[in-house]
Amino acid sequence: MSWWGHHGSGSDVGWGDRLRAAFLKPAEPSEESEPDARSMDELRAAERSIDDRERLIGVVAAPVAAAISFLIANYSIDHDPAAYLRNGQVNPLHASVATYHVLELVLLALSLGMLAAAWYRRRLLLGMAMALYGLGVFNLHYWGFGVPFLLVGSWYLVRAYRAHQAVKVAAGQGQGASGSPRPKANKRYTPPA
Repeated sequence: MSWWGHHGSGSDVGWGDRLRAAFLKPAEPSEESEPDARSMDELRAAERSIDDRERLIGVVAAPVAAAISFLIANYSIDHDPAAYLRNGQVNPLHASVATYHVLELVLLALSLGMLAAAWYRRRLLLGMAMALYGLGVFNLHYWGFGVPFLLVGSWYLVRAYRAHQAVKVAAGQGQGASGSPRPKANKRYTPPA
């Protein structure tokens, strides 16, 4: 059976559990899976730097984000309601053109941040820039443009977390055999009775 299961197969796993397992929980160790055989240096290098696939996604997403920034700013300026209503009162829906230009500059700065993070292979920074860009565009009610950046940014952040956890476990600072965090050593000395 595939990871998503088959419709009507009687699987007890719901969609919410599948999405949670895919995006939030670290992979569960199973009997068939071997422990990570990479050395500590390889794990630290994987934590610090992104691979070529992740870099390609970031390098492609940054110019797309910049183009979307121009599109959103120009569309917002062209479709901005009039400053005054027909009865002469100030229109509360009107925004200054300068506001749209500042919005454009902020979105372009996040796009450049994405490009720089992808260029220098910084997974955490790339994930934060993409998630912030997606959240900003999403809050402007351009959901079709914002949601993909939110999802990809979240994917980068989860991968950064998992890489950090792999280093912690390999260094012996992670979880114990029972899956619970190891207790910290007590610095107080009690002599034997």
